[in-house]
Amino acid sequence: MPNTLAPPTPRNSRCLVTGASGFISSHLAAALAAAGNEVACLVRPGSRRDILSALPVRLIEGDCLRRETLRAAVGGADLVFHLAGAISAPGREAFFAVNAGGTRNLVEACLEWNPSLRRLVHVSSISAAGPSPRGGSRSEADECRPVSDYGRSKLEAERAVRGAGSALPWVIVRPPNVLGPRQKELEGSIALLRLHVRPLVGRRASRTSIIGVWDLVRALQLVAADERAVGRTFFVTDGVPVSWRDITAAFARAAGRRGAYVPVPFPVQYAAAAVAELLARWRRRTPPFTREHVTAARAYDWVYDDRAIRSELGFRSEMDLDGVAARTVAARGQRVGAHG
Repeated sequence: MPNTLAPPTPRNSRCLVTGASGFISSHLAAALAAAGNEVACLVRPGSRRDILSALPVRLIEGDCLRRETLRAAVGGADLVFHLAGAISAPGREAFFAVNAGGTRNLVEACLEWNPSLRRLVHVSSISAAGPSPRGGSRSEADECRPVSDYGRSKLEAERAVRGAGSALPWVIVRPPNVLGPRQKELEGSIALLRLHVRPLVGRRASRTSIIGVWDLVRALQLVAADERAVGRTFFVTDGVPVSWRDITAAFARAAGRRGAYVPVPFPVQYAAAAVAELLARWRRRTPPFTREHVTAARAYDWVYDDRAIRSELGFRSEMDLDGVAARTVAARGQRVGAHG
């Protein structure tokens, strides 16, 4: 019989969110606070805090690369949501230092300074698992085959979490492409839609799993509250693989824009990503997209089977692609094209 009960979510808990100034983590912090939890956000010195400053959360300065700075953050927390990491980096060593080394430091800090922690929710990535076969999908039981330094570093981070064994009640979640307000790639695409341009990137046939940030946040709260999630790894998606063209078309509909697709040749995509990386490095920010992103979108499918979290924990995604696009455009405070 279908599960008609609402999935459990944390209530009246002391929650720590790492990497809290990021896209997913800022949405998570807001949702946790709205549910009546006491939320602390770990932020690096000098990181942007404009979104967090509007939330009823406590900011703690610290850095997962410096384990000694984590004591005040993890001590006393009931739930730790680990989202801090590097999506782009100068090279392999930097990816492993931040994603794997930072996660290892956090795990050790939890074991040493908060042995009674109720849950560590580690937010990994589909990149740790690697791309899916053409026309098929990957499940949690499949062997991981990452194809990028980012993916390999995220897989090593997962190993650091699993290495705690039964001494730490952990769960790993691997989100796919996450869509919603403040996602940098979407911001750039919506800006182009204002100009009646619908860019087409990647290959026409490439497919990917997606999820709206609101559904992902619900999944993260679910695995934090459900004891059946302990020691498990879960994919979480909206259940419907789409092409990159499908995503662009959905946002064009939500924005009320019509117009021809403008194919962007791979060399142009790659060059633009290189420039974006340089500008981001100069500004000390995360680039909206990277050369690895462009190559991955062109060369592979990224489709995942998330039946485990649905059948075992009762997770249900509430928003399809059109719903996510509509809510994202609405959240910007005005319809795209209001100035066009």
